[in-house]
Amino acid sequence: MSENRVTWQDIRDWHTSQPILALTAYDYPTARHLDEAGVDILHVGDSLGMAILGYDDTTEVTLGDIIHHTKAVSRARRHALVTADLPYRTYETADQAVNNARRLIEAGADAVKLEGGEAILPQIRAVLAAGIPVMGHLGLLPQHIKEEGGIYRKKGKTNDEVTRLHRDAQLIQDAGVFAIVLEAVVSDVATELTRQLKVPTIGIASGAGKTGQIRVIHDVLGLTPWFAFPHVKPLVNLAQEIQDAVRRLKQQIND
Repeated sequence: MSENRVTWQDIRDWHTSQPILALTAYDYPTARHLDEAGVDILHVGDSLGMAILGYDDTTEVTLGDIIHHTKAVSRARRHALVTADLPYRTYETADQAVNNARRLIEAGADAVKLEGGEAILPQIRAVLAAGIPVMGHLGLLPQHIKEEGGIYRKKGKTNDEVTRLHRDAQLIQDAGVFAIVLEAVVSDVATELTRQLKVPTIGIASGAGKTGQIRVIHDVLGLTPWFAFPHVKPLVNLAQEIQDAVRRLKQQIND
């Protein structure tokens, strides 16, 4: 690993027994705390739509939103790799993908993430050809949740889904992605993918046995109790602590 900063090449060639830890970050203080704590990847995800902006899903997030938050996170980073999502409908063509990926790099991202496999292979290849590192994302694709009837469900339950996952993973690996996020993939299927691929897998709601894990920091800190996900148990309850602190402050002011 590079002495001072994690690079996309470090992630691609990950060979330490320590799992990769990726956490979302959307603002300067959170990113700085996570970076100083030793996180490997700070990811500016379109999950900010739900965690920060109050949307029902990620599809309302704009490129401007991601750029705004990427700038804040990149200012805080000293060690971690900064990755950022290309949000919904910002990479429908190869040219659009390249132009928007460049804007994220200009905002401070080191690499971009796109959701999908064979269907977006031209976009992935174009972004890579432009010299911009790409992290893949397979399994559950939150940007397509409306097409799935608004239902978040595990992928890899049928033979067809397993076959598609393996094909897509191989295709985007061969295209040159440096890592692949596996979201909500049946654990055994995700583990088998990890064994077969040459690039690292970073799991979320896909069980153990991956090269690393990614989590939404607000879920880890218990800041969004209105969202309950079986794959993550809050390590602290900051929502309660914030409310308690405000009540104490209110009492002090009243006194």
